[in-house]
Amino acid sequence: MLATLLAYTVAAILLTITPGLDTALVLRTAATEGPRRAWLAGAGILCGVAVWGVLVALGLGALLAASQLAFTILKWTGAAYLAWLGVRMILNPRTRYAPEEEAQAAARRGSAFWRGFLCNILNPKVGVFYVSFLPQFIPAGANVPAWTAMLVGIHAVLTVPWFALLIAATAPLGRALRRPQVLKWLDRTIGAVFLAFGAKLALSSRP
Repeated sequence: MLATLLAYTVAAILLTITPGLDTALVLRTAATEGPRRAWLAGAGILCGVAVWGVLVALGLGALLAASQLAFTILKWTGAAYLAWLGVRMILNPRTRYAPEEEAQAAARRGSAFWRGFLCNILNPKVGVFYVSFLPQFIPAGANVPAWTAMLVGIHAVLTVPWFALLIAATAPLGRALRRPQVLKWLDRTIGAVFLAFGAKLALSSRP
């Protein structure tokens, strides 16, 4: 059992640090909106992970993996959301670091949190990945829902220090990253990344 958990932990670490949409979102939020909002985005991502974990533990993730219609609906919804975020960043990039009052207003709306949550929960590949990946690390005869919840929890816990590292990495470059031209370049670059991920999701198929 210990060997299984260690093997899963190594695999989860590699999964966590692999560059992807979550990494891009946290970095962009930290650079343009500050560490507090970046942590809100990270919290949204982790809540999305938790929801997927619950769905997979309850068996609903297997339904998503088996149903072409359900997968397609969620896939196109997620792709449309990413495309909307990307186009908005490209056409209306930030030119200044968010002032305190704007940050407080946005925090009340929970926009950073919901960006992170929706980017994760609208990606059906996450659920399908859990369905196909986690069973490899569940011992025969084990309580499947409990083990699934534990493995997803380990993945979420490992993600926290990774987000902390990403957010901390922007601190020494804070002044440079907040110059108007750099902010505009960052928003448009990350917007293009979001569009690319949206296109990739739209063209994807169930594994």
